[in-house]
Amino acid sequence: MSQSTFTILLGGELRLTGRLRATVSGSRLVAADGGMRHAAALGVVPELWVGDFDSTPDDLATAFSGVPRQPYPAAKAETDGEIAVSEAIARGAKRLILAGALAGERSDHALQHLLYAVSLAETGLDVLLTSGSEEAVPLIPGTITLDLPENSLFSVPAFSDLKGLTIENARYPLTNFHLPFGSSRTISNVAEGPVRFSLESGRAVVLARPYDLSGV
Repeated sequence: MSQSTFTILLGGELRLTGRLRATVSGSRLVAADGGMRHAAALGVVPELWVGDFDSTPDDLATAFSGVPRQPYPAAKAETDGEIAVSEAIARGAKRLILAGALAGERSDHALQHLLYAVSLAETGLDVLLTSGSEEAVPLIPGTITLDLPENSLFSVPAFSDLKGLTIENARYPLTNFHLPFGSSRTISNVAEGPVRFSLESGRAVVLARPYDLSGV
């Protein structure tokens, strides 16, 4: 994998699936505070550990005492995750895998990760968010193709009106569709293999469940 691919270990839940392991394999890693616990589960050692360390237990700090730390005060203007992303970009990141971004006790953090990913994509970065069970990618003007298993579920939650939305190779395809902001029209679709998305204007994410084949 390219040395410009970074996995950011965040504090949300992370299911250790084969797809997740393949995704992060060979990437460089930065841990954000308590997200370091995923390093132990994955059997990896990040090159940097950032945060205010308010959610880092003593045993985790001891286990990874050799990882360089970059501490920040608890009263700061950015989340630990955003700081970790900034450090990865400063080290040359072009592709970001936000692991532990989509689940956990803090739904405010999960929502912010989705919004932040869209803003990062608008700067030209390739971004994937994952919990192992779910994956999300920003959908902004242009075309993307997601390699999803046949019959797996996906949705397209929108953060604005979407114009010129096209979804191909899905049970419920769309062509040059105008999706009003707040509409549920693009929730719960089913992949028929790799799915192609095109968008003329707007901001959204594709939220997929590659291990959920209940669409059969």
